[in-house]
Amino acid sequence: MSLPDPSFLLARAPVVPVVTVPSVAAGVKLARALVDGGLPLIEVTLRTAPALEAIAAIAAEVPDAIVGAGTVTRPELVEKSIAAGARFLVSPGCTEALLEAFAEAPVPVLPGCATASEAMRLHAMGFAVLKLFPAESVGGASLLKSLAGPLPDLRFCPTGGIGPDNVGTYLSLPNVLAVGGSWVCPNEAVNAGDWDRIVTLSKAAAMLPRPHFPG
Repeated sequence: MSLPDPSFLLARAPVVPVVTVPSVAAGVKLARALVDGGLPLIEVTLRTAPALEAIAAIAAEVPDAIVGAGTVTRPELVEKSIAAGARFLVSPGCTEALLEAFAEAPVPVLPGCATASEAMRLHAMGFAVLKLFPAESVGGASLLKSLAGPLPDLRFCPTGGIGPDNVGTYLSLPNVLAVGGSWVCPNEAVNAGDWDRIVTLSKAAAMLPRPHFPG
């Protein structure tokens, strides 16, 4: 099975901001700040009522942003997210029904896994780039190091518990293409409209090295 490859998207920046938007207007302003800071790949989680509308607004109003939908947990959210303008999809885990919808999706997907068995099953279905979640809670960088030997063809975008203190460890791993994180867009800054702070945090994240990234 040949599925859309997320690798070319993850090549754009070492960090994928994981965003929870309180409103459509805030989502657009936040996306502009992240892009200005050098982080064009933006995962808008479907955890708030305005999330889908915010994805549509970002897609229409922030042309340099590559906006995707996160917390995709049900098959119907796949179609709704793509209709809103999501250019990639991310899930915390997978059900049979969700995997069937992902396999038919016309955009790249980062399906979530937490164990070697889950990773192997996803790989067997054609997914070669996975989200490890919640990364720190399930073993973090140590788990990813352990998976590299028996599962050499898999690459990961770990998310969950990653921040300035440990992001470098993750990005140094050969099987990590990028990381997901919310530290570049803290809720207090978003709620206060402190877009300058988010630009500053994004610039620092965009400069993080990925020594093993291809090319």
